[in-house]
Amino acid sequence: MESLARARNLRVAPTRIQLVIDQIRGKDVQSALNVLEFSRKRIAKAVKEALKSAIANAENNHGLDVDSLYVSRIHVDQGPMLKRFLPRARGRASRILKRTSHLTVAVSERE
Repeated sequence: MESLARARNLRVAPTRIQLVIDQIRGKDVQSALNVLEFSRKRIAKAVKEALKSAIANAENNHGLDVDSLYVSRIHVDQGPMLKRFLPRARGRASRILKRTSHLTVAVSERE
């Protein structure tokens, strides 16, 4: 049984989240939480909260044992972009894209 948690519209680019989630994919949840606790990346806190939510969903909704859970799936998708303009020389403007992300975390029991 797989339990999901989603964090939507995170105000950070998907490539930055990818660096953090590659470190915890496939690990058991306790070691994944430990890795996120001591990560120096700013987004690690949001990934940790999403992982905690997936663990709580597995325990409360599906009755799974927390000690046997592992991160079965974790991926990031691109969210909507905020478009901003930066004034440039000669009356021109450059577009700046503030990227957002959708994070999906799935935990399941080891067989």
